[in-house]
Amino acid sequence: MTFLAQRSRLSLVALCAAGALAGCASPGPERGNSGQAELATVSDQTAAQRKVEIRMQLAVGYYEQGQYPFALDEVKLALTADPAYADAYGMRGLIYQAMGEYGLAEDNFVRARKLAPANPDLANNYGSFLCQAGRVAEALPLFDAALGNRSYRSPANAANNAGSCALKIKDYASAERYLLQALQLTPDLPATNANLARVYFEKRDYVRANFFITRLNKVAKMESLTAEVLWLGIKVQHKAGDTGAETSWATQLRRHHPGSTEYAAYQRGAFDE
Repeated sequence: MTFLAQRSRLSLVALCAAGALAGCASPGPERGNSGQAELATVSDQTAAQRKVEIRMQLAVGYYEQGQYPFALDEVKLALTADPAYADAYGMRGLIYQAMGEYGLAEDNFVRARKLAPANPDLANNYGSFLCQAGRVAEALPLFDAALGNRSYRSPANAANNAGSCALKIKDYASAERYLLQALQLTPDLPATNANLARVYFEKRDYVRANFFITRLNKVAKMESLTAEVLWLGIKVQHKAGDTGAETSWATQLRRHHPGSTEYAAYQRGAFDE
């Protein structure tokens, strides 16, 4: 379920110098007296590895700007330099997903996962793709795999994605568990607070729903919220009997989404539909 109006951000980070992406390590790392390999740095990269890094950074930039054909070209050049580069296939999967080319997107996500099955970013991104396609039973184990990787740097995102995915099938117990985990990791993530408000509203725990809607109002910009979330805020405040807060949320819905079905529902007083 989508709660924020903005397009989801890329979770892969093109930082080969930090050892974050598969295939970036130097083929022959120096070892100390203990026999343990020294940490790889930029100077350990070959010219080919630096070329791949630059191409991936450009691909990420084009993707985030919505310039998908240019992003695809950069990924293609990265794969020309390193055909077994898992993150390049993962990046291409994200690009194709954004373009609505879902068959090609899945082909690339699957290939990326085969090349780097332990990569938590790839697991999270493929899980998000499957959830968007309504394949929740396939998606949740991928989020669990990402969350189980101690090296994962964005566990709150995966936990929120898993909770949002569980909401799609009205599995409120699982959604609550994942979302509370996300809340513990990153308390001010707007999507987590919105999703928890949804969980408790659906469970008719209106006190807790009101708590998280109030938190959302503090951590998110109203113009970034979807009509669905603003309508949820109205309904939560209506249940709480706070007419002032209800009117405030309704004003935001009218201002930012005047032609939405949610605003039409508000106008006819359809609070329990």
